[in-house]
Amino acid sequence: MSERAAPFYCPYCGDEDLRPSEQGHGAWECAACNRAFQLKFLGLLARGVQRPEAAGGEI
Repeated sequence: MSERAAPFYCPYCGDEDLRPSEQGHGAWECAACNRAFQLKFLGLLARGVQRPEAAGGEI
C-alpha cells in the first residue's frame, strides 16, 4: 500500500476541511480551527484486542 491514510476529521474541532501539511509525513492542517497536528502509527499490540465477555453467559 503506497498511499498514506487520511484522517476523516480534525481531532480538535471535528471539521472535515483538512489538508496535508508541509511539515512532513502524517502532518495535517485544519482550515476550520487553524490547527496543525500529526498522526503517527506506533505499531500493533502484541496481545491484540481484549474484549470483555458479555455479562450473563453466551450470546
